[in-house]
Amino acid sequence: MITNTTNWYTSWFDTPFYHILYKDRDDTEAQAFMDTLTNYLNMPELGTILDLACGKGRHAVYLNTLGYHVTGVDLSENSIKHAKQFENDTLHFEVHDMCKPYNKQFDAVFNLFTSFGYFDKDEDNLSTIKAIKANLNDFGFGVIDFMNSEFIIDNLVPEDLKTVDGIDFHLKRYVEDGYIVKDISFMADDENYNFQERVKAFTLDDFQKLFKKAGVHLLDVFGDYKLRKFNAKTSERLVMIFK
Repeated sequence: MITNTTNWYTSWFDTPFYHILYKDRDDTEAQAFMDTLTNYLNMPELGTILDLACGKGRHAVYLNTLGYHVTGVDLSENSIKHAKQFENDTLHFEVHDMCKPYNKQFDAVFNLFTSFGYFDKDEDNLSTIKAIKANLNDFGFGVIDFMNSEFIIDNLVPEDLKTVDGIDFHLKRYVEDGYIVKDISFMADDENYNFQERVKAFTLDDFQKLFKKAGVHLLDVFGDYKLRKFNAKTSERLVMIFK
């Protein structure tokens, strides 16, 4: 089975293999980031948060344990189906297109772990920023946690092999037409699979132009999950806070 679609994220994110490949993500680091971020934003007690492109809900579930009212949305029906097992009175999950405003406003909208820049059309990226703005109340903050594209490109590992749960994932990485691309091939259950991840290599300057078009104001820029100063050459992350 060879899988290729125009919108790579609609197929790849909905497979169990995506979650197998990335099952070793560091939850401790993610939770520490949420602690640091919510403290920095001085989030109100019982504040409301929209976790935009929430995946299976790992950030949303933890934010809820901190006392926040959290809504997690994602385009992947399978991810949302999985996340719904964690729902309670103050934690909800729903299938939703991030390009469109959600039907509610929040104290904060978090877009975490490079869950941006997937689209082929530039207007979809702009629409997402506008949607985040529409989902913020008068005192709300938007947060985009993106990769630092310049650092990633400078340190790109062209090819490697990662074995998880007995599956050998062959990974190839390269830059093409302004996108950072990862080709993923593997065999499972006697079938060959091929998927691709394509993320626009946005720089801070690119985001600033998007923010200006969307009418939002960039307040702070950080270079890692401890919210240390951003450096285009050495920082691994690009964390932007805006309203």
